[in-house]
Amino acid sequence: MCRNIRTLSNFDPPATDEEIHDAALQFVRKLSGTTRPSKRNEAAFDRAVRSIAQCARELIDSLETSQAPRNREEEAEKARARSAARFA
Repeated sequence: MCRNIRTLSNFDPPATDEEIHDAALQFVRKLSGTTRPSKRNEAAFDRAVRSIAQCARELIDSLETSQAPRNREEEAEKARARSAARFA
């Protein structure tokens, strides 16, 4: 759906509120079809971002797994390798 929305669960350290907000913002942008709402729709847009970010935080905090937490640097390196292979 949205390539810019990253997996945020099972990381050490856990996802920050800013990361969750950014994912919620990207999701709302995709659903609404706009990156910047009009003044008339700005309040609804912001309310949706806050609501989705809150739901996402609750979801991430409640997920349980038996897997070891992932390392952010290792995951970033894997993503860079995939990108290099894709665009080489």
